[in-house]
Amino acid sequence: MSHPEPRDPSRSRGSRASGSGAPAARDARSADAAGAAGWWPWVALTVVAGVVLAAVLRAVTGAVLLIPSASMEPTLLPGDRVRIDASAAGGAGLERGDVVVFDGGGSLAPYRSRGSLEAGLEDVAQWWGTAAREDVFVKRVAGLPGDTVQCCAADGRLTVNGTPLDEPYLGRAVTAAEPASERPWRFEVPAGRMVVLGDNRADSRDSRALLGAPGGGLIPLDSVLGTAEEVVWPLDRRGPVDGAAAPGEAAHG
Repeated sequence: MSHPEPRDPSRSRGSRASGSGAPAARDARSADAAGAAGWWPWVALTVVAGVVLAAVLRAVTGAVLLIPSASMEPTLLPGDRVRIDASAAGGAGLERGDVVVFDGGGSLAPYRSRGSLEAGLEDVAQWWGTAAREDVFVKRVAGLPGDTVQCCAADGRLTVNGTPLDEPYLGRAVTAAEPASERPWRFEVPAGRMVVLGDNRADSRDSRALLGAPGGGLIPLDSVLGTAEEVVWPLDRRGPVDGAAAPGEAAHG
């Protein structure tokens, strides 16, 4: 009569690994988990530091807006945070040459439906200067009610009410060969509207993009949230935003 051979404990079945590999595998998984867990405090610290920095900027400077694109180069660069003067909200006291912040919903940006939670999170992020809303734009005022703004004069400059406009904030020479804007256009600005242009004319979605659309590229003054007054971050760029009317072009009154 035969007897069953004793089972070798080193050859077990199922999911249990054989030999000394199981403890090693468990140790490796534990080390990986510990390493991943070790990153979370640093991530949390970075987030907290960002919120604290934004809070300090907000407390010291007031409302702050994050610049997300290159459309206002060289005046404003992507990543700049600018202080907003809300006294110009609704277009009050606005002048040609001002760098204006406005709600572009229904003009430069399509209307979109936002849930209350989404709207709240976006508004908080914008309020702290940690993110930018897709329907808030920063451009320069080129024309106000009663103005006729046209491109371009024989020397390549824009004209406002027939007078060529100097635009030193473009950061480049304007000539007949390299005009202030590539294609010819003309705006006659009615009451309650404005014409806005980006300083980086080759890479800016502004009033020119809406010619032929309802409203003709003319932005409502009541959409104005304020004017960009000062770059507050990064520190090596801190200083006032160039928003003065060009010589020979008095403030619109």
